[in-house]
Amino acid sequence: MKLIRIFHQSQSSQQKNGTFQGISSFTLHIIAMLLMLCDHFWATILSQYAWLTWVGRLAYPIFAFMLVEGYFHTRNLKKYLGRLLFWAILSELPFNLMYGGSLIYPFHQNVLWTFLLGLLFITGIEKTRHKGKPLLTIIVFLLSAAAGYVLGFLAMVDYFGYGIWMVLLFYLFRGRKWWCLLGQFVGLCWINSVLIGGLSVPVQIFGHEIFIVQQSMACLALVPIWLYKGKQGPHNKIIQTAFYAFYPVHMLILSLAALL
Repeated sequence: MKLIRIFHQSQSSQQKNGTFQGISSFTLHIIAMLLMLCDHFWATILSQYAWLTWVGRLAYPIFAFMLVEGYFHTRNLKKYLGRLLFWAILSELPFNLMYGGSLIYPFHQNVLWTFLLGLLFITGIEKTRHKGKPLLTIIVFLLSAAAGYVLGFLAMVDYFGYGIWMVLLFYLFRGRKWWCLLGQFVGLCWINSVLIGGLSVPVQIFGHEIFIVQQSMACLALVPIWLYKGKQGPHNKIIQTAFYAFYPVHMLILSLAALL
C-alpha cells in the first residue's frame, strides 16, 4: 500500500495547473517492471495468453533507456556498477529456475549482466570523450559496439549482443532533439524487427493480411520513454533496493508457482 501511495504522489507531482508535465523515472521504472512481469507470467504459468509476452516486449528498451539515464545521473559510478554486479549474481539462480528449470543453466544469463556490460562500455566511451578527441571517441564507440555484440553472444546474456546495442543506441541518441528521437526510433525498429526478428503473426487490416513481427512491439516502448522529461520522482534507499529486489524475487515466486 505504501508503494501505491508513493506512485500516486509521483503522478500528482507531475501535474501542475492541470498541465501534464511528463512522467518521472520512478513511474517509468514501475511501468517497465509491470511489463516485465507480464512477460514472465507468460513464460511460467500463463503461457496460453500470448498477449502477455507481446506487451512484455516493451520492458527491455525502457530498462535500457533508464540504465543510460542512470549513468548520467548517478553520484557514484562505482557503487552503481557494484549494485548491478551484486544483483546480477543474486538473480542468477532465480533466472535459471525460471528459464532452465534448474539451479544450473549455463546457456542463458539474466538481464542484469547485459546491463552491466552495457554500462562498462558506456564508461569506457565517456572516458575517451572527456579527453577531447572526437575521432578517437568514434573509434572507441565502434569498437565497443563490435565487442559488445560478440561478448553478448559469447556470455549468452539476455538479449545477447542486441541487448548491448540497444543500450548503446540510447547512449548515442540521448536527448530530445528531433534527430535523437528519429535515431532512437529507427535504431530500435531495426534491432528488434530486423536483427532479432522471430515470430511473425498475421493481422487483418482493412481486409488485407499483413505480418507483424512480435519483437517489433518493443518499438512502442518509445511512447513512455518520450513522455519522460528528466524528473526523478520519489527516491530513497528503500525504493532503490525494492526496484532491484523485485527482479530476483518475482522470478523465484513464479518459478516455484510453475512447479506446483
